Amino acid sequence: MLRPENHGGSLWALGSMSGTSLDGVDAALIETDGEVIHSYGGSRYRAYSPAEQAVLSAALGRWPGDNLDAAHDVVMQAHIEALSGFDADLVGFHGQTLAHDPHGRGTHQLGDGAELAGALGLPVVWDFRSADVRLGGQGAPLAPFFHFACARYIDAQTPTAFLNLGGVGNLTWVDPSVRRPEDAGALIAFDTGPANAPINDLMMARCGLPFDKGGRLARAGTVAEGALEMFLDEAYFLKMPPKSLDRDAFADMIGLVGELSDADAAATLTAMSAAGVMRGMEHCPEPPSRLLVTGGGRHNPVMMDMLRAALDCDVAPVEDVGLDGDMLEAQAFGYLAVRVARGLPTSCANTTGVRAAVSGGTLSRPEAA
Repeated sequence: MLRPENHGGSLWALGSMSGTSLDGVDAALIETDGEVIHSYGGSRYRAYSPAEQAVLSAALGRWPGDNLDAAHDVVMQAHIEALSGFDADLVGFHGQTLAHDPHGRGTHQLGDGAELAGALGLPVVWDFRSADVRLGGQGAPLAPFFHFACARYIDAQTPTAFLNLGGVGNLTWVDPSVRRPEDAGALIAFDTGPANAPINDLMMARCGLPFDKGGRLARAGTVAEGALEMFLDEAYFLKMPPKSLDRDAFADMIGLVGELSDADAAATLTAMSAAGVMRGMEHCPEPPSRLLVTGGGRHNPVMMDMLRAALDCDVAPVEDVGLDGDMLEAQAFGYLAVRVARGLPTSCANTTGVRAAVSGGTLSRPEAA
């Protein structure tokens, strides 16, 4: 897949993302010098088959040293297929998160960047989170520095928030008037709570479907207010950011809706995800003028309606400002790969709680592989 000519000093980076929803691998080109986004290029989506999803699902929560050969093969084969054929200068490879326990065992993204470099014949930046965790950070979220650049790219003039609704929800509040993302006052970022993961798990368990397409089941149901109140009593929502979650940190949500009908359970889980965002917005230094939503959750009109009803700011999908919500996270890791290659920080105290701004990531070259 060919790319246009570079702007002076910039690189074409091919970013990839395979999220905790386990739907597949996103691959997307971005042209950047690691600070300014110059342009976006082509993209590709490689879905996981049901059999591959089953292998990855069985590996969730497991750590290096466990028997993960089958899951490793799925991750590597899918990424090689997704990333082959692009004309890029380097690759940003996030890998597949299996477990995240930053104040315990650390963080685990399955996949080998050196192996990928050899297969693609391109330098690969990978293992983005470990350095942050070693320095006391949460290791997540990592997209905020990219969100800062996106706010500049769309010429935002006032504080703007980005909300990614993947398996987990993450919020980034950006003040685009600050010079650099690592500077004081530029960013606040944290995980808001569960987003699509519990809804997807419910749909698979009860309906044999991967997700609530168009929010149809949730729209047919009624929110169980008692279960919603119990959910919001969780101590996590009172904890000050930065803070992050594992995909299954709120696994007991399914238990809270266990006695409800399918439709009422879907409606209640959707409301829980939206309510986590509402609580998260209380941590913003000032209300954003706009909340731009990315990730699969923006395709759920029930989720979006709940957010609009709960929040005082404009809520819109990122497509409204010319961004690609399906590829934004893949583009983020392309952007971060260039920052790592240039020695620029990828996280700071206000995004992950790390003790000092750190450039996380390992660079593997194909000749070494």
